Amino acid sequence: MGSHWDWQIFLQDTGGGETYLQWLMSAWGKTVSVALLALIVALSVGSLMGILRTAPSKALVFVGNAWTELFRNIPLLVQVFLWYYVIPELIPPLKRVPSFVLVVFALGFFTSARVAEQVKAGIQALPKGQRYAGLAMGLTLPQTYRYVLLPMAFRIVIPPLTSESMNIIKNSSVAFAISISELTMFALQAGEETSRNIEIYLAVTALYFVSAFAINRIALFIENRVQVPGMIGGGR
Repeated sequence: MGSHWDWQIFLQDTGGGETYLQWLMSAWGKTVSVALLALIVALSVGSLMGILRTAPSKALVFVGNAWTELFRNIPLLVQVFLWYYVIPELIPPLKRVPSFVLVVFALGFFTSARVAEQVKAGIQALPKGQRYAGLAMGLTLPQTYRYVLLPMAFRIVIPPLTSESMNIIKNSSVAFAISISELTMFALQAGEETSRNIEIYLAVTALYFVSAFAINRIALFIENRVQVPGMIGGGR
């Protein structure tokens, strides 16, 4: 490695018809795509499991608790390998599913367990009278959750959900383990090819930071827009 930084390395051809900068941008796109799709899965499934964990039915509570405990107690990397190597053997049609999709589900389900905890905490933080009031007005229990409890609960849990959203960007790096060319995979391969590890890893670190910071700012904007007057935590 030379004694000075050489940022022009990103303008050099990789030998595959693109520059290292183009490869870096492509890898960034895959990182963001994995993270955003996994976040959609996590919010959807995690919200459902959080609701089940506060339901009056013991069977539903059991399902929600079982899901949460299962996915939060198995390391993420192990879950990725299970989705890539094991589950397709048990469910043969999944062998035709791209590895990109498999890692989205692995990361999404892993994060859904954490989202379920936040949603459960948000619902339980509300006064019980709100549920009773909704039912007294003639709403069904699902309608009470949809129109009364969840809108308030999500406003409460936006800050912790912001942290989970930022974590999902960082956790997307596990995709390199199954050869998805995201930022971490780019850093490993480009660093080995060019021996310019300082420049490569600084660029990758900067893009991870920009991605996480953008999510933080978007979540802060949403939080300030939907905050209930008098609720603690706005304007972070």
